[in-house]
Amino acid sequence: MRVLGGSLALLLAAGKASAFVPSSFVARNGNIVASPSAASPSSLHMATDSGPPYSGPSVKPILDSIEYPSDMKNLGMKDLKQLAHELRWEVIEAVSKTGGHLSSSLGVVELTVALHYVFDMPDDDIIWDVSHQCYPHKMLTGRRNRFEKLRQLGGISGFCKRKESEYDSFGAGHSTTSISAAQGMSVGKAMLNKRKNNNIAVIGDGAITGGMAFEAMNSAGYLKNRMIVVLNDNGQVSLPTGTQSAGGVVPASQLSAYTSNLLVSKPFQDFRDFAKSFNRLLPENVQEVNKRVDEYARGLVSGGTLFEELGFYYVGPVDGHDLDNLIPILEKLRDSDSNKPVLLHIKTEKGKGYPPAEQASDKMHGVAKFDVGTGQQIKGKSSAPSLTSIFANSLIDQATEDRAVVGITAAMPGGTGMDIFGRRFPKRTFDVGIAEQHAVTFAAGMACEGLKPFCCIYSTFMQRGYDQVVHDVAIQNLPVRMILDRAGLVGNDGPTHHGCYDLAYLGCIPNLTIMSPSDEIELRNMVATCAAFDDGPTVLRYPRGTGYGADKLQNLFGYELENGEIPTKGEVLPIGKGRIIRKPGGINGEANGNTCGKEKKDRVAILSFGTRLSEALIAANEVEEKDPDIAVTVADARFMKPLDIDMIRELADENGVLITVEEGSIGGFGDHVLHFLTLDGALDDGNLKVRPMVLPDTYFEAGTQQEQYDMAGLNSQHIRGTILRLTERVQVPVLSEQD
Repeated sequence: MRVLGGSLALLLAAGKASAFVPSSFVARNGNIVASPSAASPSSLHMATDSGPPYSGPSVKPILDSIEYPSDMKNLGMKDLKQLAHELRWEVIEAVSKTGGHLSSSLGVVELTVALHYVFDMPDDDIIWDVSHQCYPHKMLTGRRNRFEKLRQLGGISGFCKRKESEYDSFGAGHSTTSISAAQGMSVGKAMLNKRKNNNIAVIGDGAITGGMAFEAMNSAGYLKNRMIVVLNDNGQVSLPTGTQSAGGVVPASQLSAYTSNLLVSKPFQDFRDFAKSFNRLLPENVQEVNKRVDEYARGLVSGGTLFEELGFYYVGPVDGHDLDNLIPILEKLRDSDSNKPVLLHIKTEKGKGYPPAEQASDKMHGVAKFDVGTGQQIKGKSSAPSLTSIFANSLIDQATEDRAVVGITAAMPGGTGMDIFGRRFPKRTFDVGIAEQHAVTFAAGMACEGLKPFCCIYSTFMQRGYDQVVHDVAIQNLPVRMILDRAGLVGNDGPTHHGCYDLAYLGCIPNLTIMSPSDEIELRNMVATCAAFDDGPTVLRYPRGTGYGADKLQNLFGYELENGEIPTKGEVLPIGKGRIIRKPGGINGEANGNTCGKEKKDRVAILSFGTRLSEALIAANEVEEKDPDIAVTVADARFMKPLDIDMIRELADENGVLITVEEGSIGGFGDHVLHFLTLDGALDDGNLKVRPMVLPDTYFEAGTQQEQYDMAGLNSQHIRGTILRLTERVQVPVLSEQD
């Protein structure tokens, strides 16, 4: 058995021995050696390895005794390991009933236990980057009994949320924010002379590819802020990792390759190795005493790592599932008086402890409800394909005919359809990692050389590349095709993932052409339109969801489909031209001039932008059925920039009421229409009532999309109510101040 000598002996003489002795080490003849009873990581393999059906413990006595982290402080190592086992299965069983982010949480169970055992939240701060891995953390911080409504209306969020618990130090949902937040907290605590200044940022090898992480590390090393960055290295950079692209099937990150090389170039660092090199965090006089004795140990931790060049003390790699070493290392870092930032590099396995997750190509990252025994997900049946897959296959059609078409994603190939495109055109698919700023300017550079880049990014994530859209694309009028998936309200992921703001933040930028489809046929058409348009940048935004299917397209939208089949190839649309979908009397009907909309005040036009068109059509049918004197026209704008001003003038001239409907915030499509009508003088005589229906000025918490649009007041019953109020069929109560 190898013993700890050298610099550790000097530290013992200095009276610092006690902090070095974890429960898994015992003293023998004045030296510290590993206890033979200490469990190794391999001893934690559970019965699940034998194959399905998989099941966890029937009782969880230790987890049942934990309400808050303070309840963990007196547990021994054996009990902490048992707690991790029970916690892992609690996560599996809870997520199986609701759906959610599974494998990220399973990969950090031991880390979560270690952090809460070593540090004292909420005085100490633990910041989870992205925070989709926070389920074990939430279960240990008083919220275990609320998981039955995880990511549901009125339930707990799937991400950390400051207003939900004092143990959620910093809210998240987007990536690469944790190191900056931890640094700010460190400075804040130091300046306010707070007693404790422990700030831990937990960031994955995917999130650390974002440039903001390096901005923060560069600053932390320069300012010498006391903080610990835990780099959770699980080899999963993109969602999913391993899809075909121009870079092959390896993780989309050279940094990931770098950290992987660190992992394979030397064995895991245990507590004894860590203790040998720890003197670099000690005061300089102690370092000088230990310098000669410790020289041989410096090779155990690469002295020239990138992180050390940025001013961090690098510790690792460490097995992130080995509590025997993880806990004492964290304890020593906690007790250090040094202000030098530390990067603790741990290796974990995403989906750890649940074979279906370990074996899945996406590691069961985000799941629907599933059967615990088999891992089989229980998904609702839909005969219509997803809009994302329709987009991807439409792009394949364009790329088949035009070799200049390429696809770009920022670590979201599965969510944007780039995995589908990549299987057909791997050399024309580019996953740049979590780097939206780079993705946009990368696309701009491609456009300069004559390629036709489709830069596919969630609406909410495009916020991170805003300056690049303005500075690098729009000002230069480069034909970059920006494809914004997840526009509007997205459901269970909640406010960090809603695509509410793109119409407002992009609509004010000159040179952009902005379009949004009302259905799957229009989505195909708009992909073809973007591919054909080379006169400037285009934006195509569409929501999360599925197509309507042939029956609804024919019966509600009035499509005349040949043989009842949806066209598989899109047609190029005229830029800036909308369409009238429904005239008074129905899709194919004509109003009876004697009874329907005889007076202008009873004639209503609904101008929809995006997929609220179906709700507008339903509302129009219901209104006319209820009151034959009201005539309702429904139009599909198709484009926000440029507006179809001829169609808008026609609607304003022929109707007494004009309602715009969109899946976006204030400042978007409705405001552009209202601005035009004002400047055009359409409101001067007071004979036109205009009402923009937009998302209210608030954040929508987790729930289904239907629930969220109900709360937003953008479903058919709300459109119907707006029509009846504006045509004075119903009275709107006026509340007095006393009411």
